[in-house]
Amino acid sequence: MSTQRTLHDGVKDKLTALSTLDPDKISDFDELLTAMGRTAFGGRSLGEALDVLEAMVTDPDCVVVGTFSGAMTVAKQSKLLIKMIDEGWLDVVVSTGALMAHGFIESLGLKHFKYEPARMNDKALFDAGYNRVYDTLEPEANFAQAELVVREVMHQLMDVDKVTHLSSELICKAIGKHLSEKYNGPGILKSAYKKGVPVFIPAFTDSELALDVACSILAKDFGHLLGEKGPEALPFQFNPFLDLFSYSKKMFGAKKMAIFTIGGGVPRNWAQQIGPFFDVMGQRLERDLPERRFTYAIRICPEPVHWGGLSGCTYQEGISWGKFVPPAEGGQFAEVHSDATVVWPILIKGLQDRLAKKAKAKKPAAAAKTPAASAKKAAVAGKKPAAKAPAKAQKPAAKKPAAKK
Repeated sequence: MSTQRTLHDGVKDKLTALSTLDPDKISDFDELLTAMGRTAFGGRSLGEALDVLEAMVTDPDCVVVGTFSGAMTVAKQSKLLIKMIDEGWLDVVVSTGALMAHGFIESLGLKHFKYEPARMNDKALFDAGYNRVYDTLEPEANFAQAELVVREVMHQLMDVDKVTHLSSELICKAIGKHLSEKYNGPGILKSAYKKGVPVFIPAFTDSELALDVACSILAKDFGHLLGEKGPEALPFQFNPFLDLFSYSKKMFGAKKMAIFTIGGGVPRNWAQQIGPFFDVMGQRLERDLPERRFTYAIRICPEPVHWGGLSGCTYQEGISWGKFVPPAEGGQFAEVHSDATVVWPILIKGLQDRLAKKAKAKKPAAAAKTPAASAKKAAVAGKKPAAKAPAKAQKPAAKKPAAKK
């Protein structure tokens, strides 16, 4: 015997109604993503990601960590990361070494090329000095040029500055300084150096960049490779704990934390382990330490959760590790299962458009509250104001969007 159901009304139950995406009502990327956020599936996830991204970059109490893996610089996405650094949307960068190496190759003005399978084969590419990354080619000659830059940087560190202990953060900072002084082109490490954003590469030796550093060491004494000398004979000691403690110190002082992730891998896990690290320090060292959990989190990664790897791990699962603030306590998450080269550019343009519109909307209101604006302008120009008793000039409206710097 069946029971009669009482069918509810979604409006009366105060459910969130969805809206059909109307292209005729969309004039910029902010409007596109806002409309997508009211649809379904991957579109909704991307639309919701814009809301979370805006919240994290405009929260003045929040330290934002960006983690990046995958061949994003080879895929010509480096200016997205540069934009995020230059605008003050990232306070820390954690990356693969390969991403940084390919990125500063662009800073030297060197090119990547399109792979054309119809007229190319991998053996011929190797013989010609072209390294293939899926559908893109990285000339080996680029790496040779990059190695010369790294050698100059390492000479400065080892022979001039006499640095005895190095970390990925210190090496990236030194390369960024060199690029800012010697090259005009944009670059990730260059922008990070100029903005004071630390760059950490947890798996540093797993990269072309580390091979260049190794060559700088071996150029002085090849005996290190042959095992003729012990580790104490190296010109410097590479200490990854310098990275861990530097990152931990920065996050220790944060009122709130946010994480923006492209891909997954070591960069994501290394950055996210800050919560468990503070937890185990408190327990095992009997220290009264604050909880370090991310309030905001966005990840763009196509890996499915059922593979069981960290790259596909959901933020909900991460709550069980003490890595994230639960939504019931204010946590805001967005997870976009997509190729980053498809959705990352749209997300960044959406944020640019949204912040620009909000900044513009504030200007008329600020001007209306500044009756002495013309008097101040005249004073700046060296002229006397026309008003007999000008009001005290207020500060002009900020030209930048609300994103923190």
